[in-house]
Amino acid sequence: MRKVLKWGGRIFLGALALLVLALGVAYYLASGSLPDYEAEVEVAGLSGPVEIVRDAHAVPHISGETDEDVYFGLGYVHAQDRLWQMTMLRRTAQGRLSELFGEATFETDVLLRALDIYGVAREMVGNQSAETQAAMRAYAAGVNARLEQVREDALGRGAPEFFLFSSGIAPWTPADSVAVNRIMALQLSGHATYEVRRAELSLLLDEERLRDLLPEAPRLAGLSGPDFAELFPGLDPVPAPLPERHAFDPVAPYGMAGASNAWAADPDRSASDATLLANDPHLGLSAPSIWMLARLEFPGGGAIGGTIPGLPGIIAGRNADFAWGLTTAYTDDQDIYIEELDPEDPSRYRTPDGWAEIETRDVLIGVGDAPARTVTLGRTRHGPILPGDAFGADRITPPGHVAALAWTALDPTDRSMDTLMGMARARSIEEGRAALDGMIAPSQNFTMADRQRIALHVGGRAPLRQPGHQGQGRMPSPGWVAGNDWQGYVDPDEMPQDYDPRSGILINTNNRTTSRAYPYHLSHVWGDTQRIQRARRLLTEREFHTADSFVEAQVDTISQTARILLPLIGRDLWWTGSPVDDDALAPLRRTALERLADWNGEMSEHGPEPLIYAAWVRHLQRHLVRDELGGAMADRMTRLEPLFIERVFRDIDGAAEWCDIRTSDATETCSDMARRALDDALAELRDAQGSRVEAWNWGEAHLAMQEHQVLRQVPGLSFLASIIQPTGGGDNTLMRGRLAGDGDNPYANVHASGLRFVVDFGDPENSRYIISTGQSGHLLSRHYDDLSVLWRRGEYIPMTLDMGRVRAEAIGTTRLLPGE
Repeated sequence: MRKVLKWGGRIFLGALALLVLALGVAYYLASGSLPDYEAEVEVAGLSGPVEIVRDAHAVPHISGETDEDVYFGLGYVHAQDRLWQMTMLRRTAQGRLSELFGEATFETDVLLRALDIYGVAREMVGNQSAETQAAMRAYAAGVNARLEQVREDALGRGAPEFFLFSSGIAPWTPADSVAVNRIMALQLSGHATYEVRRAELSLLLDEERLRDLLPEAPRLAGLSGPDFAELFPGLDPVPAPLPERHAFDPVAPYGMAGASNAWAADPDRSASDATLLANDPHLGLSAPSIWMLARLEFPGGGAIGGTIPGLPGIIAGRNADFAWGLTTAYTDDQDIYIEELDPEDPSRYRTPDGWAEIETRDVLIGVGDAPARTVTLGRTRHGPILPGDAFGADRITPPGHVAALAWTALDPTDRSMDTLMGMARARSIEEGRAALDGMIAPSQNFTMADRQRIALHVGGRAPLRQPGHQGQGRMPSPGWVAGNDWQGYVDPDEMPQDYDPRSGILINTNNRTTSRAYPYHLSHVWGDTQRIQRARRLLTEREFHTADSFVEAQVDTISQTARILLPLIGRDLWWTGSPVDDDALAPLRRTALERLADWNGEMSEHGPEPLIYAAWVRHLQRHLVRDELGGAMADRMTRLEPLFIERVFRDIDGAAEWCDIRTSDATETCSDMARRALDDALAELRDAQGSRVEAWNWGEAHLAMQEHQVLRQVPGLSFLASIIQPTGGGDNTLMRGRLAGDGDNPYANVHASGLRFVVDFGDPENSRYIISTGQSGHLLSRHYDDLSVLWRRGEYIPMTLDMGRVRAEAIGTTRLLPGE
């Protein structure tokens, strides 16, 4: 026995020693790519020295003798801190993810190859101005200088993640930057999925009930929608579960195609007698964040704000005289066309002028260690034919037909890279407006402020649809009908705009930007009908604003939606007890209703009320739609539709009909449905967080899921690489935290403001910024997650154009010197 113990101990110690050795080797290899912020490096491609000063939060302040040298420096620092992120964005655009991830990303690669995102990007490069092309070449040279340094000095392959894969890293090119821009456009465009959703629902519901479930934004002219079954007779609904998404899938799920807040005040509404601007773009959360802060000091002046690794410029921010922010405009920039195939020859499709040949091409897609596959892709006169279940179009495509996508972002004449450069150079509202001229996609609301004026102008282009368009931009339409074809774009000068508003305040929360008097179709669906109500109350009722009051609005967690819905769904339940007073849920129900009765709608991370509310309305919507839609379709309605709940409980146009379960003999009321949903919610929360309502906690359920797209799946590393923390806010609060809606934790925060900033031109040097993780994408860096706690608490860091202040607290200075 002693001998067994002796050898068992030796084996255990030996195994422990091997584990420690393995961990030590892994740490040594991974740490080799940690950037050295205090260095002097000779690099090829510079015309003069570049200085990169990192402030206390590792924000790079980059200066050089020419604009191109500054862009070179930005490329270098992006590659220092976010090389893995950049290369994954490039691989996504190229449709080359499956070379690394195998079968899991094959369908994503097929879609990206079908859209030919990277081919469009290559064409777009030559259409940008000479100045922009020079900037993109310089940026690429900076990225490649870092790649060369990694190779020559054996700096851990550039990032720890690369040790998991054998593939090398190709040099960066200007087309790669444009491709990243196109991927962002794809993430911000949701109209194709909306058209499919509406078509599917129209096969199950009449027009009146469809208007309940997908209501128009308030004060938008109500239109009689197209009847999809009449356009394509004989098509039956095909209920199907939501497909499983890969972390790198750039197509946003329904209802998640980008959101944001922006507001501005002119000098008459500012306590400092100067303009104010605030912006917080909302995107899917990840670790690291898609955003990285930077300051670019050009010879003609500096610009500072949020950058996206892979793109050469400031996406949203300010310079000495001008500030700009972005919100998704929800311009209807996508149409799905159902193309009829020739029964005698499926290589042809029907057009207004007869049968035409489908353009085809074969592409080879690598699939991990398996043999590469050849896929044949097609294109019609409207655009690429959608493969597989892309956008869900296969579910509403009749036999003998295919679906093709028309999308503004596939127009190679787009000059949105010129817009990116032009905004940072602008010194006035007029110059900012001029920078929008060449932009086609993605369509964004540009909120702008110079030192005296404020303005909002929708950038990007809206397709011109003919009055007789059968789909109305709401549903897929027959591709062989000439009246469904686009007739060009709305002129930039005629896109929605608001300059020098009489109120002195501009606000956009992705809400409707057009009125009935607007002569063109911009959209039938908007990203918000709820946040705007709270924003208007906070921002218009106050006479004078400061940077502090703008911050207060950015981090506000009051849910106007909860304030509207709770009195409606709970009006017959307050203090009425239970039909069965001794049922197991009675104590929970009494306590929950008492607490909700005293609740002001604040979605604080610390209390139970937001959790009870969120669970109640989630179960309520599921109860309301399951009978009419069936289980498979109802399970896909995971996003709360506040206007639907409100219409039902106010019985607008007979919407209370949703409350009656048609398959039962009894007639259920909306109060019955509210009670059932509340009981289901309470039972769920009891199982998840215990039997004491007072101990329930919204933050424990509403965890911000900033997960690493790859390392989250690696045991042991997922804990280090993912940044998960409790947060406040919710679907419809200004400090937005969009709920997952499904999965293991449907209340998780998966979509939020990864960047927030506030600019006060009365004291521009004290402008405030924050991102949701940290500056570095290297999980061993202390700057990987150091800003996340500040972000969670609604705090900010200062960012200045005063180099003296930056140098005083710098953690390192890198000098890039011209070399061979």
